[in-house]
Amino acid sequence: MNERGCKKEKRGVVGGVMLLLLGFFVTVWEEEVLAERLTPETVAEKVYQQMPELPRENHYIQRETGKVAKENSLISRMVRYHQYVKSRPTGYRLDWKLTLADYLGKNEIIDEQRYPGSTTLTKNPLEGDKEAIRRLTRQQRGKLVDLLTGIYNPINGGESKPQSPSEGKRETEKQETGKDNPPKPLLAKPGEAKKLLLSP
Repeated sequence: MNERGCKKEKRGVVGGVMLLLLGFFVTVWEEEVLAERLTPETVAEKVYQQMPELPRENHYIQRETGKVAKENSLISRMVRYHQYVKSRPTGYRLDWKLTLADYLGKNEIIDEQRYPGSTTLTKNPLEGDKEAIRRLTRQQRGKLVDLLTGIYNPINGGESKPQSPSEGKRETEKQETGKDNPPKPLLAKPGEAKKLLLSP
């Protein structure tokens, strides 16, 4: 290869790397912009619309006003904890699972002094929030993770992911029996292997 060809190839590689980096930074920037636009209270309302059975835990008293802080709910505090205290990304299921694991005492210990509401409410809501999360079923926690991921990452999230009929049937069976029943593999019938050998 001559010198001119080498230079063109190097320019092509550098251009490709630059495009990859640009794509990465644009994705990160879009996620940050979306996260800034979605306040914890807005996200909480979206979650409660989809899962009205979730406890709101919004009976705590505002320290400044002495009134009940209705907007300060379990989910809004969880979002604040996830996003601002732990600085975890909002668009990935694994990160939300880590946050839930914190509440369940299975991952990191939640610092009471840094927990959302600890300085603005008359009583720190941490213990009540941990108990509320503990009372959720595994299915409810899974749905909550899917909803939160879908709100922040609507393109790749699980908020409106269509289910195939077999997935829907399997999910129903799993909920009814409490077990994950994978589909049974199809077994070959006697003599089918010989047919393969005889076919052209």
